[in-house]
Amino acid sequence: MAHDDPPQPEHGRPTPATVLHRLATGAGRAARVTHTEHLPPRTGRHADWPDQIRSEVINAIRAAGIARPWEHQAEAARRALRGESVVVATGTASGKSLGYLAPVLSTLLTGSEAPNGRGATALYLAPTKALAADQRRAVAELAAPLGTAVRPAVYDGDTPFEEREWVRQYATYVLTNPDMLHRGILPGHPRWSSFLRQLAYVVIDECHTYRGVFGSHVAQVLRRLRRVCARYGADPVFLLASATAADPAAAAGRLTGVPVSEITEDASPRGELVFALWEPPLTELSGERGAPVRRTATAESADLLTDLVVQGTRTVAFVRSRRAAELIALLAQDKLAAVDRSLPGRVGAYRGGYLPEERRAIERELHSGRLLGLASTTALELGVDISGLDAVLLAGYPGTRASLWQQAGRAGRAGQGALAVLIARDDPLDTYLVHHPEALFDRPVESTVLDPDNPYVLAPHLCAAAAELPLTEADLALFGPEAPELIPQLERRGLLRRRGRSWYWTRRERAADLTDIRGEGGRPIQVVEAATGRLLGTVDQSAAHATVHDGAVHLHQGRTYLVSRLDLDDNVALVEEADPPYSTMARDTTAITILGTETEQPWGEARLSFGSVEVTHQVVSYLRRKLITGEVLGETKLDLPPRTLRTRAVWWTLTEDQLAEARLHPEELPGALHAAEHASIGILPLFATCDRWDIGGVSFPLHPDTGLPTVFVYDGHPGGAGFAERAYRTARAWLTATREAIAACECEFGCPSCIQSPKCGNGNDPLDKLAAVRLLDCLLAAATDDHG
Repeated sequence: MAHDDPPQPEHGRPTPATVLHRLATGAGRAARVTHTEHLPPRTGRHADWPDQIRSEVINAIRAAGIARPWEHQAEAARRALRGESVVVATGTASGKSLGYLAPVLSTLLTGSEAPNGRGATALYLAPTKALAADQRRAVAELAAPLGTAVRPAVYDGDTPFEEREWVRQYATYVLTNPDMLHRGILPGHPRWSSFLRQLAYVVIDECHTYRGVFGSHVAQVLRRLRRVCARYGADPVFLLASATAADPAAAAGRLTGVPVSEITEDASPRGELVFALWEPPLTELSGERGAPVRRTATAESADLLTDLVVQGTRTVAFVRSRRAAELIALLAQDKLAAVDRSLPGRVGAYRGGYLPEERRAIERELHSGRLLGLASTTALELGVDISGLDAVLLAGYPGTRASLWQQAGRAGRAGQGALAVLIARDDPLDTYLVHHPEALFDRPVESTVLDPDNPYVLAPHLCAAAAELPLTEADLALFGPEAPELIPQLERRGLLRRRGRSWYWTRRERAADLTDIRGEGGRPIQVVEAATGRLLGTVDQSAAHATVHDGAVHLHQGRTYLVSRLDLDDNVALVEEADPPYSTMARDTTAITILGTETEQPWGEARLSFGSVEVTHQVVSYLRRKLITGEVLGETKLDLPPRTLRTRAVWWTLTEDQLAEARLHPEELPGALHAAEHASIGILPLFATCDRWDIGGVSFPLHPDTGLPTVFVYDGHPGGAGFAERAYRTARAWLTATREAIAACECEFGCPSCIQSPKCGNGNDPLDKLAAVRLLDCLLAAATDDHG
């Protein structure tokens, strides 16, 4: 059937619908679009700045081309100026930063007129270095007409040592990240005393990213900051910016420990957004256990990125992993070379782990428009100004609806129409979503899950706080209800010592080094080119066993390397440049012991429980898979030490009578439990702000601690991250969606879209799709309503 291009806009720029139409034209492509959502344009609503905003600041804003603020910007400024901590949770490109910058700049300007010339300071926290650097540029441009009244400066790990003293002494607006606050500023607070004494505002940008264990750590870092500020007589106001989120005031309150009001009504205009859900086709290949293999989201994204660049459509493809970012850029460059030799150089990759000068160079090329296409991890999701984008590709569901809208909103930032395409991975959640668009477009975004009272999180921060200033009993309330119980344990371990009414840090080493706020701790693994000794980048220690083991394929800046040796003693992975026709994926095995049950509920004869567990897992081998098809080429054994994790889990059990009632034969039981476990892990991110890689699971036809068939789903972080508890609280809805995802899949016996897992230590054996549906029907028959 012939297709005519939809009509073009008057100025000749293709509409988002036209761009999508061109992408979907071709052999079999139209069938890959499972749903298209049209979000209409929205007009904006203006307001006036509060009277307290200095006229010089208003004039500077006007000089930047902004005649009047949007209503939510003016309201944020009004609350900030009256000393109220506030979170602005509105859409991407809604101008949240100006809502907090106007009162901050006004206060800094007034402070500069004080006798010492530094009557007020402000601290800006961003989750990434790139965002802090980008915001410094924006602040410097906006504040240029104000002269030296506002002195912005970045203070992070990339700041040269000769500049750091100037920042401490003279900067009035310091932009940093939670890591530097934790490791540098707070431990060295006497050198920051004049800055902290005048601290009026703490700006926390992209605060929805502070979730799980990372968010819990940041919450405790902020409590330490408030304590040190109080020592110098300061009580700063917190100004937070967030993507749209459920109950942002409550989440911001948990994060900061202070009451926070919320602004959620977005008054900014928005261009039309066309949002397509795209499912790659099944191939003729067979994967593990003969399962059908769907074309990978990586390969599909590379094709679409190529087509968009050829059209001249400025595009960012967001991906889930560093490896995928490199691979998509590499594949697109190869395809573009066959079209036009000038085009491969206009596509690149962007991810964490790059050296600072590499990141800055890519950001400059993106700003200038020299780069037409970019494959990026979430390192570029967070607010870095990449205005002028026409399209965004999401290579796999990003884990939460909040991140989905954050990434999709990166296109169309100048108010023009934009295209967003979610390309499903071969994964239960992605498959469920592209066939249940209401789960994306008709539901509110998730609540942000964090647990500052996690003892594994809290304990090192109590030590760090004691090293900063001796801890008193009056301080403990600031750190939460678990703090008084932890202090005696830290004394017994010889980490804290009581003298009089205070506790002191006793060790020579730095207390701030006890924990890595972004992970499980430990020094990162340095990735070094064996032939030259050149440092290519780093990998978190917690991920090293699975990503830079001996024989692993490692991608960096479009080049492919093979890991020749992982040295865990020296924290080094030696690599050699190579060109293998495959990627690698680690496999591990898991055992689990119940340490204690915190709460449980009967579902008829079945039982749902939540509590503490100890998990022992070990990377035992890795698979080699063809790059484009994902076809398994072989498996290689590994000899790596086991890792032990004490964490939190949700688990459920069934009785023999229930299994008989469900007509489950003993030989079907292992495959049914295993399949239900895999699918439930895959679906949980729909109900908790987690990624499937943040959680783990294991199933047993007969678990020694329960004496019954049992399925466990646990948090993949020491002490827990709140995800398993969220699963327990929403168990009925969660497991119902799991059952639906398995039953609705078009495969016959199970595939990666429903019950196979990419990280299964048992090679996805045994799995029984039909038996898993009967098992879940039996479990849910007497399920009680969700609570909590």
